[in-house]
Amino acid sequence: MIKKRKYKIVLVLVFCLYAGFAEAQQLQSYIQEAESNNPDIQAYELRYNIAEEKVNEVNSLPNTEFGAGYFVSEPETRTGAQRARFSVKQMLPWFGTITARENYASSMADAEYVEIAIAKRKLALSVSQSYYQLYAITAKQEVLEENIQLLKTYERLALTSVEVGKASAVDVLRLQIRQNELEKQKEVLGEDYLAEKVQFNNLLNKEENKKITVMDTLIIPFENMPFSKDGLAMHPELLKYDKLYESITQSESLNQKESLPNIGFGLDYIPVAERPEMNFSDNGKDILMPMVSVSIPIFNSKYNSRTKQNELRQQEITAQKNERLNTLKTLFAQAKQNRNSARIAFSTQVKNLKQAKDAENILIRNYETGTIDFNDVLDIQELQLKFQMNQIESVKMYYVQSAIINYLTN
Repeated sequence: MIKKRKYKIVLVLVFCLYAGFAEAQQLQSYIQEAESNNPDIQAYELRYNIAEEKVNEVNSLPNTEFGAGYFVSEPETRTGAQRARFSVKQMLPWFGTITARENYASSMADAEYVEIAIAKRKLALSVSQSYYQLYAITAKQEVLEENIQLLKTYERLALTSVEVGKASAVDVLRLQIRQNELEKQKEVLGEDYLAEKVQFNNLLNKEENKKITVMDTLIIPFENMPFSKDGLAMHPELLKYDKLYESITQSESLNQKESLPNIGFGLDYIPVAERPEMNFSDNGKDILMPMVSVSIPIFNSKYNSRTKQNELRQQEITAQKNERLNTLKTLFAQAKQNRNSARIAFSTQVKNLKQAKDAENILIRNYETGTIDFNDVLDIQELQLKFQMNQIESVKMYYVQSAIINYLTN
């Protein structure tokens, strides 16, 4: 007897492990499909590509300036009359300025990349929640169908009792009314399933009527899945603030570089006409004049203001990060508490359902002896249905809260 009991426990453990593994594989497949097809993820990836391209945009020098002029009244010089003037000029930022711009653009691209990670986590959570909602609806429909068939069995017993004068037609009508109520609930759940199915397929960017495969049975495992609260510190929502803080640091570095002088190099060319009836070595010699210029930000109050703004923005981001960390900790504590509550509720419903089944068996045995109260039958059936529905809700709650914990810590 003991060996047989141990064998049953082993079978249950194996079934739980297999069911959990199959569910995880199936759900993970849907999540990967959503990440590949979801338009929101694609939009975040395009934003990241744009941010990366900005690195190439800032890796450039200011425009080269070209100039040309024609002397309407030609000025006479010793070597001849100046006819026109051509110039070219290139300004160069201070040493390291372009590198500072690249670093700032790269830091902004890194912040956009973290947004992709956040979006993928949120999408995985939404897909998981919708999946477990679909499971709960399907499981409730099956439970309602089982109860409808059970009521039909009771209805046949009631009809037999009416024939022998041990029950009234009112008992039959009550059983039929109860069946109608369960049929209505089942149809409403069918509508809920269709709506949730549309939402699930939209997350995967698939046709709304695409078939969805959901696990037939989900069981709360004997032990909670392992997780570490330490993962909160590395959550992408917090890493985003670190990347933004770094981008402001790079912005200030760029600001300091831009507050330094710019150097310009240029060249002027002036063609000179020969002086007639004169013969000397420089007659008509063109003018070529290299030039160097310096642009000095004498009035640099705007750069000082930017420095102050950057300091304030870093303080703001630090405060936002601390606030978000507190929010994530609260969500984690709530998810953990809700998951434990779901386990407790599930265990309670298992006990209640067993006792309701025992009461049902007693009623059936009473029928065999010729005494049965169909009011008691309806009460027990209603209790069973309530416990079964609550059990399904507990399973759904457990896995939804597990998905939230996974979102926060992994």
